Amino acid sequence: MALKLVQRLSLGIRPGTVSCAAQPVCVACVCTSTGRCILTGGCRRLRLSRSSGSLTSVVREPSFVGPRGESVPRFRLTQQHGPVAEEEERHFRSRLSSCLSSAKVFKLLRSTSMVSEDVAVAVLHRVSDLERDEENRSLRDPSVLDDDAIRVLCLQLERDSGLLSDSALVSALLACTRLYLDPWSTLMVRLISESQKRLDSSGLSVDQLCILGQAMLAIEGPEGAVLEEVMTQIQNVKPSRWSLDELSSVYRLLQTGVAHGGKYRDLLNAMHSHAVTVTSSMDEAAVSGLLGALVDLNQTQVVPLVIQLCKRAVRHVPRFTDEQLATVLAALMHFGHSDRYLVEAVERRVTTTAFTCHAEMLTKATQFLGRRNILSPPVLDAVAESFVYRADTYSTGQVARQIAPFGKLAYLPPNAGELFRKIEGILSTRFSQFQPHTLLDLLHSCILVERFPVNFVSKVFRNFFLQQLQEEATVNDRFILAQLTQLYMTIKLECPFYEGPQLPPKYRVKSFLIPGRSLETPVDQQLYNSVKSGLVDLLGARSYFSSKVLTPYCYTLDVEIKLDEEGYVLPASHDDVFKRIALCIDGQSRFTINDRRLLGSEGIKQRHLKRLGYEVVQIPFSEFNKLHSKDSVMNYLHQKIFPHSYRLNW
Repeated sequence: MALKLVQRLSLGIRPGTVSCAAQPVCVACVCTSTGRCILTGGCRRLRLSRSSGSLTSVVREPSFVGPRGESVPRFRLTQQHGPVAEEEERHFRSRLSSCLSSAKVFKLLRSTSMVSEDVAVAVLHRVSDLERDEENRSLRDPSVLDDDAIRVLCLQLERDSGLLSDSALVSALLACTRLYLDPWSTLMVRLISESQKRLDSSGLSVDQLCILGQAMLAIEGPEGAVLEEVMTQIQNVKPSRWSLDELSSVYRLLQTGVAHGGKYRDLLNAMHSHAVTVTSSMDEAAVSGLLGALVDLNQTQVVPLVIQLCKRAVRHVPRFTDEQLATVLAALMHFGHSDRYLVEAVERRVTTTAFTCHAEMLTKATQFLGRRNILSPPVLDAVAESFVYRADTYSTGQVARQIAPFGKLAYLPPNAGELFRKIEGILSTRFSQFQPHTLLDLLHSCILVERFPVNFVSKVFRNFFLQQLQEEATVNDRFILAQLTQLYMTIKLECPFYEGPQLPPKYRVKSFLIPGRSLETPVDQQLYNSVKSGLVDLLGARSYFSSKVLTPYCYTLDVEIKLDEEGYVLPASHDDVFKRIALCIDGQSRFTINDRRLLGSEGIKQRHLKRLGYEVVQIPFSEFNKLHSKDSVMNYLHQKIFPHSYRLNW
């Protein structure tokens, strides 16, 4: 598209000029209806060196009366030098960043006597930040573009695009794409044409090429010719020669979709190799930005880089913004990595800011603990306390995601009563606002810690809700059905007074052990083999116990032993059974990493098996791995399984 625009421009408009009253004049001129320049000094171009770093400025001329009678500013370009002007620019930028509405931005723009070209472009970016609706790819209030202040500013950029420095030019083009301006508008055509000339001259820095690339990606898409030329010039310089800022800029560009379909794989590999060597110099923005880019680029083979970034992130945890820390934690969850020192730093951060930080950062912190099976009472206690006071402002997704780790880690905070009363209150007032699968996640988390949402289960088991779940068909359908089944089993086994609707059979699964995401943790094979050998020695033959038995109650037993009325072990094939023993061979993955607490999913399994009549015997890895001889293993298993009987020769 950009090439077509340039061709169209070359046919209709001579570069560097604009037709005013059928007479070509300088683009720096603001023309009246008679075609005469109204700038002091007549028609002339301001010659600015793009390489010298001299600063052009937008200066407000005396106001003129607009079509609706209001006073609006008029701008022209001039040069700006000196520390006083730089101090004024810093002050303006500070005030600009504090503007919380476009109206305040325009009011600020009208109140100042001088702003540099960079600040003028920053105004466009700030309006975009405030008005941009990325989900719908539009502005929340398109009428902001009708304001005379931004119209005059855009007119100046249009007429004087050739005078802008390289950085201001490409940034202005990016700002226009973020404001969703028409690519065929004169302003966009001028900026694209001028950017193409600067690109052809090969004078743009890597940073500037990345900004231009982002703009052209929005205009042309990932297959555009200009974007391809941008990437060619970027690859002409080896990543090892880039500055840290340039490295971050290229990652951001590739992250936006340029590297889709495995493109630029060699470039990415070279960037990863260089990034590992410079992580020690990265600030908080670079660390969080790079981790976010690695997630978006789905770079799965970058474990050394992720480890180095995690170590660097430990130093920055106190300085990360809430958004940056949320990005870091989300990335570490994605790559399945954690660090003890990072956990300690996050604990200090969360416990001191739980009542003031952004809700999403708090959510990501609890999710990180749950995903990595890290039990951190300080964090969970702080989250529980803040939840009681702040949850009314949370989204339904944040409510469910903050509570889920309590269930997974089987942890009840000191204020558990207040916490679950708050959850009940939210469900009572906002039940219809929850997405069906989100609501199911929340209720399922509650039953893992023996908090039974009986008042809401009756709504879940109704056809209307179940049909809504069906409409949300996903790859995790079996997991959702497993959650429903376990919720149903919990109500039947632990809430016998429940008399509401039942879960229809078609929504029940036969096994909770599902490939991929599962409600049960598969047995550790190495630990299982060691226990199996000990059982053969203890019982005398392999035929006296069964392995990996699927019960009629959806749970899979690691080992099942059958006994008669006198307590003798029966062959595994025997049907007339008086008592069943379920051995839970609990490997490391069934416990929290630091506190060796059994996870909620395994806790509810053992709880249910006991209610179903099984005698549950737990064989934790931490005990079994201490045994180093055949006799010690046999004695240990005998004491665990038959604590009240002497050793017999079965």
